[in-house]
Amino acid sequence: MPERLIVPALAARKIRVLVIDDSAVVRKILTSTIAAESDLEVVGTAPDAYVARDKILALKPDVVTLDIEMPRMNGLTFLKKLMQFHPMPVIVISSLGAASAEETLEALRCGAVDVLAKPAGPYSVGDLRFELATKLRAAAHSRVRPATQPTMQSSRSPTLVIPTAKPTSTKPNTTATSSSDPRQVIAVGASTGGTSAIQELLMNMPADSPGIVVTQHIPAVFSLAFAKRLNQITAFNVKEAVDGDEVVRGCVLIAPGNFHMLLRRQGSGYFVEVRNGPQVCYQRPSVDVMFASVSESAGPSAVGVLLTGMGADGAQGMLAMKTAGARTIAQDEASCVVYGMPREAVRMGGVDAIASLQDIPAAIQTALQLPANKT
Repeated sequence: MPERLIVPALAARKIRVLVIDDSAVVRKILTSTIAAESDLEVVGTAPDAYVARDKILALKPDVVTLDIEMPRMNGLTFLKKLMQFHPMPVIVISSLGAASAEETLEALRCGAVDVLAKPAGPYSVGDLRFELATKLRAAAHSRVRPATQPTMQSSRSPTLVIPTAKPTSTKPNTTATSSSDPRQVIAVGASTGGTSAIQELLMNMPADSPGIVVTQHIPAVFSLAFAKRLNQITAFNVKEAVDGDEVVRGCVLIAPGNFHMLLRRQGSGYFVEVRNGPQVCYQRPSVDVMFASVSESAGPSAVGVLLTGMGADGAQGMLAMKTAGARTIAQDEASCVVYGMPREAVRMGGVDAIASLQDIPAAIQTALQLPANKT
């Protein structure tokens, strides 16, 4: 089924939300939280998938919030059916258990737009209101994509504003890059839709690529599960970052949920610093924080990649990277779930190259082989 662009005339009316959860308490919390926003409204609630199916058809919501652990039919099974027969934006509301985290990641692969930890978890009332409202607004303007397996690297030349070079191979995860410069590092930032985008990106990159640092907006616990999944299905050594981890070739470090991750120079190599601190662009971890540290520590030896996501996080940091001589690449609008963060980076002049998701691996290889930017 081809992707469906969800861009209703929302400016003229409220975003319509259906809440699906077997807990009456959670349904009440979500309903009251959503009702406090002037541009959002709950058009209905459902305690299970069967009631939800009927209400989706009758009420035609713009966005659905979906519990994973439900009786009769669990949320993951329902999501797969929904994406097959009636694709629409879905935000998964999940508990923080390890099993739930694995199911939630599978839900994101199957087409869910984003994830939010269950109310009464790590959120205060104010945090829940902001997080939920932000995710609902992003979801309402997102592109809904069917579940797909990661694609092989495209042999087409990427859409770039820098000179292109032929990729070393069209087979992912097996070929060496042309450069073995130990100073090279790749920094990747993403938000809404980013878990699937990052997975596809890594599946189509050479396994001996320079060390990669990744900041994805994702709650704590889910970031650990995300790193473990990528470690299992890609040729890279992937782990959730711990303070002091070394950044080495063939390794991917994922910023832990609720912590910033910064790149630091040590001799001819790098390590990461994981720390607390205020939110930046309403986010922790923040892509801006990571990109800014990469600009300072790696300068022209870095390649920055900004993927799909709502908001502006990463735009300032990407501009700092470009100013420091790094090569910068943004995902194009057509392949983004939400074209927010890349658009802001382009608008600010911080982007050297624009490429579709399937062409970004080749764009990275091109950037690694080019001389430093002249700024």
